[in-house]
Parts: sequence; structure tokens; C-alpha cells
Amino acid sequence: MRKLLQQIGIVLLALQLAACAGPIERWIVHTRVHQGDTALENGNLREAQTAYRLALRVSPNDPRARAGFGRVAAQIAQVEYSHGDFDDALETLNEAARYAPSDLRLAALRSEIENARLKREIVLSNYPAFEGSGARLQSAYVDLDEQNKLILHSLRRFTYTFDTQDLTKAIQGSYEMQLDLVRNTNRLIAYRQLVESGVPASERGEQSVTPSGSLLPLP
Repeated sequence: MRKLLQQIGIVLLALQLAACAGPIERWIVHTRVHQGDTALENGNLREAQTAYRLALRVSPNDPRARAGFGRVAAQIAQVEYSHGDFDDALETLNEAARYAPSDLRLAALRSEIENARLKREIVLSNYPAFEGSGARLQSAYVDLDEQNKLILHSLRRFTYTFDTQDLTKAIQGSYEMQLDLVRNTNRLIAYRQLVESGVPASERGEQSVTPSGSLLPLP
């Protein structure tokens, strides 16, 4: 008789727990989604991704968790893409696609990344030194920005010194920046030609700027 009562008690307890499971799961999902929304608003993308992922583990079909995960995945993939981490970006989109298979934004970003990866392979095969050349160009334009700041500094000084020597410095700096800008523009044009057309294998050590037929769908 005692065993029977114990078994009945266990069954009743199991039924009570099952009845509570629904509200508890809903509370967990609501809490995790709220955490994800808050983190996303604050720009904490990885934190938001984790919160939505935990919500989906409890309730894979929750529409708020699905939508939130899709939003944050798109932003994370965009960041990874902008850093050149194509594989990581596509992996992020693959995970998001399980919960938002019809999201046009995710599909468009995937297409853009895959297209960029193809273009990168073409550029690498035809102009292996593109990365170093591009970095040097960026550095040259950063230097122009520094020159511009010096010119502005001289102009601002004149507003309280009224010394025309400050204007003379600004003029000299402007002439120098103009010459550097012309040189950088010519280098930039040559860089685009090399990226579009590639460098013949026999001339890759010299980086010829004479383009052959374009191999890239670039403007």
C-alpha cells in the first residue's frame, strides 16, 4: 500500500512539474529575448547573439527569438565581411538561415559576400601584390589628411595671431598637398588598372601598369 501511495505521489509531482514547464519556458525565452534586444540596442552584438541563441535552444520556433537572431546575425556577418573574414561571415549567415530561411536581407548579404570572395580570388591570381599596394595607398591618403590638419591649424592660428606668416604656411602646405594629391591620384589610377587587368607573370616583379583586357566586372 505504501509503495502504491509513493508511486501515486511521484505521478502527481510529475504532472505538476509538467504543468509548470510551459510558463517557466516562456519566462526563460522572454528573458533571453529581452536581454538580446537590450544588447543589440547597445551595440553588443556577440552578447545579443548569445542571448537569442539561448532563447532558441529553449523554444526554436519563437518568432521574436528568430527575428532577433536574424537581425544580429546580419550585423555580425557585415562586420566580419568588412574585415575580409568571408568564411566566418558565411558561417554566421548559415546559422541564421536555419531560423530565418526566407530573410531577403540575409540572402542579399550572402550573395554580396560570395561575389566579393570570387573577385578576390581573381585579383589574387592576377595581381598578388594588390594588398600591399592598397595599404600603401591608404597610408598616403592618411598623410594627406594630416597635411590638411596642419593647414587648418595655420588658418585657425591666424584668427588670433593676425600674423600673415600663418597664412603663408597654409598656402605652402596647400601647394604641397595639391602635388601629393595629383601623385596619389595617378597611383590610384594605376592601381585600379592593375586590379582590373592583372600583371603579366613576366612583369610581376616590376608591376607593369599597362593593362590587358579586363578580367573583373568592375566599373
